[in-house]
Amino acid sequence: MDKPVIILGARGIAHPALEIFNSNKVIVFGFLDEDEKLHGTEINVVPVLGHPEDDGFLKLIGKKTEAFVAVDDNKYRQFLVKMLNDKRKVQPINAIHETSYISTDANLGHGNFINAKVNIGAGAKVGSHCIFNSGSIIDHGAEIGDFVQIGAGAVVNSNATVKEGAFIGSGVIVVSGVTLGKNSRVGAGSVVISDVKDGETVFGNPAAKVK
Repeated sequence: MDKPVIILGARGIAHPALEIFNSNKVIVFGFLDEDEKLHGTEINVVPVLGHPEDDGFLKLIGKKTEAFVAVDDNKYRQFLVKMLNDKRKVQPINAIHETSYISTDANLGHGNFINAKVNIGAGAKVGSHCIFNSGSIIDHGAEIGDFVQIGAGAVVNSNATVKEGAFIGSGVIVVSGVTLGKNSRVGAGSVVISDVKDGETVFGNPAAKVK
């Protein structure tokens, strides 16, 4: 990658995103964050420059720099992605750790955070702006929608479907063929053996609806 990167967000996954870009020898120009208390501070010698909606910094994106959205909160993440699409006509780039494995025929969208030891298998389809934490596995033929978050060590088995905005906690196992609905949530350590409806929260082994 020829251009440096501006990271939107300076908390949560921002620090590991910096480490990912460093691992790939990509220069990070700086961070932008809405918290004014962070402005002027540094993360591993990289400065927090200002606010994500500051046009003075935004005008650099697409011309002199790329952008990556490092925000855990899905609603704010969606807001920032839309802002980049509308104001700068750009898509955030992927942050892919050098120790991850992505099959040569997996389909990958834009703006994904893919941390160390993540494995994305043959024929898997991954949307855009997802968060894959360390050691998570997306098995062959699985489908992951946009803005999905998957916890460390979670396994989405073959031909399972995870729809837009779903959250999967650390250590979860989603068995083959299961569908997790839009904006559904699965608690850490759960084993999901049947479909989960849109907006539903499940937990346990086997996972059951949380009332």
